[in-house]
Amino acid sequence: MSDHTVEISRIAGLLKESKSILFITGAGISADSGLPTYRGIGGLYNDRLTEDGIPVETALAGETLMSRPEVTWKYLLQIEENCRKASFNRAHQVIAMMEQRFERVWVLTQNIDGFHQAAGSRNVIDIHGDLHKLVCMGCGWRKEVADYGGIEIPPRCPECAGLVRPEVVFFGEILPQDKLAVFERQLEQGFDIYFSVGTSSVFPYISQPIMAAKCLGRMTVEINPEDSGISGLVDIRLRMRAAEALDAIWEGIIQGG
Repeated sequence: MSDHTVEISRIAGLLKESKSILFITGAGISADSGLPTYRGIGGLYNDRLTEDGIPVETALAGETLMSRPEVTWKYLLQIEENCRKASFNRAHQVIAMMEQRFERVWVLTQNIDGFHQAAGSRNVIDIHGDLHKLVCMGCGWRKEVADYGGIEIPPRCPECAGLVRPEVVFFGEILPQDKLAVFERQLEQGFDIYFSVGTSSVFPYISQPIMAAKCLGRMTVEINPEDSGISGLVDIRLRMRAAEALDAIWEGIIQGG
């Protein structure tokens, strides 16, 4: 961490003068919980075809869910089993504590693991949904589950026998308009400092807030051990894992009172 001492001190100093913070988080923030990032270093599939001979994006596409639900659910179960014994880590905890300390803190996450909420964050926009929230595609029956243990694959609704799916955005599906509207309202207010944590920033709705912040002259920080689509744009770049970086930043904040 010594290589990043100056940057961490600078970030902590900027945060002490800030009232509002936006965190944009991706799979990398949950890597310290032991979750694979699916793509990238240490990924679950990492440019390999699934055992069904199709890319994971095809297996987890909305079209496949409709035509071959047993295939989609097979890989959902694999992903959920990887999440099952994991929990939130220090990075999630620090963000939750910052929400208590600062006037306005919001999280836009691509993750479907629910760790931000479990760690105590309330202002979370889980733009891709939550793996643990199930909904019937027929009658709208809903249930939140701790895990998929004991669930028939593919699951059927106990009310109407319709196909049940998790409330997540599959490949080829549109983003939830209600969550996008909440995010747009927060972006309109603006933030003093913008963080990109553990995301490759390949989707426009993930990279654009950082680009907009640059146009507004607001500070931008990236925490990511790998290069991303915004690495060359941010004001401060921490090539670190999320838990280590955010813990060090938090220490820098509280040391100054």
